[in-house]
Amino acid sequence: MDDTSGVGVLDKAASVLGALEAGPATLAQLVSSTGLARPTAHRLAVALEHHRLVARDMQGRFVLGPRLNELATAAGEDRLLAAANPVLIALRDHTGESAQLYRRQGDHRVCVAAAERPVGLRDSIPVGATLSMSAGSAAHVLLAWEEPDRLHRGLRDATFTATILSGVRRRGWAQSVSERELGVASVSAPVRGPSGRVVAAVSVSGPVERLSRQPGRLHSAAVVAAANKLTEVLHRAVRTTCVRRERSVSVGPPRRAW
Repeated sequence: MDDTSGVGVLDKAASVLGALEAGPATLAQLVSSTGLARPTAHRLAVALEHHRLVARDMQGRFVLGPRLNELATAAGEDRLLAAANPVLIALRDHTGESAQLYRRQGDHRVCVAAAERPVGLRDSIPVGATLSMSAGSAAHVLLAWEEPDRLHRGLRDATFTATILSGVRRRGWAQSVSERELGVASVSAPVRGPSGRVVAAVSVSGPVERLSRQPGRLHSAAVVAAANKLTEVLHRAVRTTCVRRERSVSVGPPRRAW
């Protein structure tokens, strides 16, 4: 069967990724595995490294990059969203404030699930709303554990500082007051994928009059507990998949009767 797509550069890039599936490779090994010319293999590997689809190990060999894990996590987002609504509803009912789940998309964050406070003054963020990564406690959480280069780039236009993000990493949650919008306070905590990477942020938000100038004192424990529940959903899904694979391998093909 023809395994080419007709788009040459993509086929060549796919061959580089396919070669690295077997493990770390030097440039010479990539050339041997893919059949590409040395300059072409090098150019593609470096370009893929720029997009974090390829990385280098301690010996300088090419390896599959962290972006692939992020994409795999995003592909499993349905599990996260399926579990998010009841968790956010419980968080809203416990705190009395609107609750949201955010994921990062490039230089923005998107509200992918929400449970709004039914009555009274509230911070209303509709599902699908795109917000800046430069302000708000959810932005703190989604940026705080990023790799150093991405963290520093994210801080360029941010209203918060590296010192604030250091505090977020130490506490395990973030708070903001009138940062994204005047008069609005929020508290957020990280949801982590199976690799430990932060893949989403759970938040509660509302008027400063109710949440106070230190909203974390009121709601950080509840927000962290909700984020941990969603983290466990993702980890449990991976454990279930691993068990199924192990059972499949252990059962193996039926033995032949002689």
